[in-house]
Amino acid sequence: MTNPATGDAARIVIHPPALLPAASQPGPGGVDADPAPLLRSETGEARKLATLVDVSQALAGHLSLPAGLSGVLLILVRRCSVVRGAVALLSEQTASLEIRAQVGLRHDREGDHYGAARGILAEAATTGETIVIAHRVEISGEHTALAVPIVLHRRCIGALMVEVRFRPERDVDRLLKFLRVVTSMISQAVRIHRLLDVKRHKLVSENAQLRHELQQRNPLFNLVGASGPMRQLYDSVVRVAASNTTVLIRGESGTGKELVAQAIHLHSPRAKKPFIKVNCAALPETLVESELFGHERGAFTGAIQRKKGRFELAHGGTLFLDEIGELSPATQVKLLRILQEREFERVGGTVSVPVDVRVIAATNRDLEKALADSSFREDLYYRLNVFPIFLPSLRARKADVLPLADHFIEKYAREHGKSIRRISTPAIDLLSSYHWPGNVRELENTIERAVLLADGEVIHGYHLPPTLQTADATGTVVSTSLDGAVEAFERSLIEDALKTAKGNRSRAARLLGTTQRVISYKVRKYGIDPARLRS
Repeated sequence: MTNPATGDAARIVIHPPALLPAASQPGPGGVDADPAPLLRSETGEARKLATLVDVSQALAGHLSLPAGLSGVLLILVRRCSVVRGAVALLSEQTASLEIRAQVGLRHDREGDHYGAARGILAEAATTGETIVIAHRVEISGEHTALAVPIVLHRRCIGALMVEVRFRPERDVDRLLKFLRVVTSMISQAVRIHRLLDVKRHKLVSENAQLRHELQQRNPLFNLVGASGPMRQLYDSVVRVAASNTTVLIRGESGTGKELVAQAIHLHSPRAKKPFIKVNCAALPETLVESELFGHERGAFTGAIQRKKGRFELAHGGTLFLDEIGELSPATQVKLLRILQEREFERVGGTVSVPVDVRVIAATNRDLEKALADSSFREDLYYRLNVFPIFLPSLRARKADVLPLADHFIEKYAREHGKSIRRISTPAIDLLSSYHWPGNVRELENTIERAVLLADGEVIHGYHLPPTLQTADATGTVVSTSLDGAVEAFERSLIEDALKTAKGNRSRAARLLGTTQRVISYKVRKYGIDPARLRS
């Protein structure tokens, strides 16, 4: 016999050797008394082959290697009268022996099964030799223990151990041959899983690298849209991101001005420095100067210690001033000085503090009108308006509505643990025809609401807010009869069900709570082609 791990003559270690018969003896009446299906008869051979097929299917039918190994052990218990068993593999990282699957092992008054199994497995795995303990006495009965090494590429990577009821007439050699076939199948399963792990880690690494490269190349990786207005926006951001130029972002509320400011910062030389956000409209007029410029101790009641302002916190990085048009005239003067002199004084202080900050401002106000009525300083306007960027409204880029909707569906389905796959055709029509006064923010809120309401894999029109379903809101008028509208709605439901069921009428009927006969009738009535909906 040859040791597959070393190529040397292998030996079977027998404990104790005197109790291992050379061959099994027939039981009373010439029939093998062993209840195991591994018989000498033709039926026994057929059962052995069937068992090997089951073992192969168990190893191939699980993505998890331990689950596949557990399946193998359960088959051996069911088909080969195994009392207990275990599979141990050597860790590639630590080279330590780890039990990856077991059945029937426990630690109780009947004995330490785990300790005994580990000892037998360790001996077989480290020596590469088959271990047979022909007769072991336990409280639960007399057992025969066998451990067969698992060999891969002529190297021992683990062992399979099983215990069966002790019977003097058992043909142990026949059982060992069968177990060697099983360990050979296990070794190939281990090889495949290790290859898959290597490929999986490679894919994860490549995915991370591609994401990094995408973030480096695309300054607006956190925005969605490929319409003409968005491509012009991308070009503007690419041109200004690498400089320290002051940027003024203009656009309606909800168009994503903060995301554009973040994209400019993340792809500028200041990316590793702070990005500080200030909503000027949310700051009380009495506190706005303290928040922006900081204050000295004792500057006013409650100022018990020096506080750094947002400009000072953003030193070396970027300060995003949202709703810049809401600043008071007094604050506008101080902001103008910082933009000109690159220094400021804290509230209650007399020392000028130099600061290196890139300012990105944003507003949804008509600053030209504010200049005309003297509510916004002209000199500050020209200081801020060095590189203006105009964000298009969502109604000006209707082509981006569906990509944005898909993006938000994926985001909120993951966040709320839902499995939303797509949007129904009527819902798409509603989303596309609506004028979106709240822009992207309103679309995001609409999709989050629909994800929460949906109880299946599809977002339907009735999951959308009533404002999207009225003629006034969508700019549409009623142009069909009640019967026509009902038929259109019914057709849409049937098409959605057939899409979900991959064209299967019976399954679609169950989804809709009706019968296949009704679905078939409606399919003929509306001229629906189920084959077209299989993909």
